[in-house]
This record gives sequence, structure tokens and C-alpha cells, in this order.
Amino acid sequence: MKRTILALAIIGMAITLHAQKFGHIVTEQLLVAMPEYDSAQAEVEELRQHYTLEIERIQVEINNKIEEFSANEATMSTLIKEAKASEIQELQMRLQNYSQTAQQELQQRGQMAMQPVMDKARQAIEDVAKENGLLYVFDMSAGNPVYASEESVEVLPLVKAKLGLQ
Repeated sequence: MKRTILALAIIGMAITLHAQKFGHIVTEQLLVAMPEYDSAQAEVEELRQHYTLEIERIQVEINNKIEEFSANEATMSTLIKEAKASEIQELQMRLQNYSQTAQQELQQRGQMAMQPVMDKARQAIEDVAKENGLLYVFDMSAGNPVYASEESVEVLPLVKAKLGLQ
């Protein structure tokens, strides 16, 4: 009797495990295919260009001050030399602070711009997984898995169709 119950339990587990379906997707490929991705990238690139121009403007100002200092250094008093050197150092510090702040702002704005795109992609993946009875959908973006069964469903075409991308 115990052997029969054990055998039925093993058969039941095997049937249950066989019925489970898994899927996989390369999320980066989906994101790049979405039109919202391009507009988010364009928004961030526009901001990057703005910051780059300002950094270049400050750098030109510093270079001009250095050239002026070098050209007139011999005729300057010690007090004026110190004031001009201090002014150049202050500009260099301002440039460094601005660059750091700009980099942080670009990261934040990039994340904020991409969040709705990622949320939309995630929702579409979840919907497709539910519609197709998938227990898990693995993101293959990080690299190649150790093993991927041929029975694993490639979800990218299904999600693209769900989002109207093709």
C-alpha cells in the first residue's frame, strides 16, 4: 500500500513538473524596440548636451583667465597675483562641482525617463506570462544561462505583439 501511494505521488509530481512552463526574454531588446525608449533617450541626450556646453563654456573661461594671468604675471603685484590665482582656483572648483552635479542629474533624469518605459515593458511581460501560463520569465540580458531548455518559451515576439511592435 505504501509503495502504491509513493509511486502515485512520484507520478503526480512528475506530471506537475512537466506541466510547468518557463519563458525567457532579453529585456534590452524589448526596450530598444519601444518608441518610448527613443524619446526617453532623446530627452536625456538633450540635457547631456546642455550640460556639456556649459562645462565647455566654463572651461574656456578658465583657460582665458590662465592665459591672461600668464601673460601679465610679470607686471602684477603679489596681491593681484594671489587674487587672480584664487579666482582661477575658484572657477576650477566651480567647474568640478558643476560636472559632478550634472552627472548626478543626468543619472536621475535618465532613471526617471526610463521608469515608465520599463514599467510598461514589465507589465506587458507579466500579461504575456499570465496569458501563456508561464510560471517564470527569465531575463537573459545579464548573460547566457548555464542551461536553457528548448521548451522554454521565447517571450520577446509575444510581448512585442502585445505592445503592437513589429
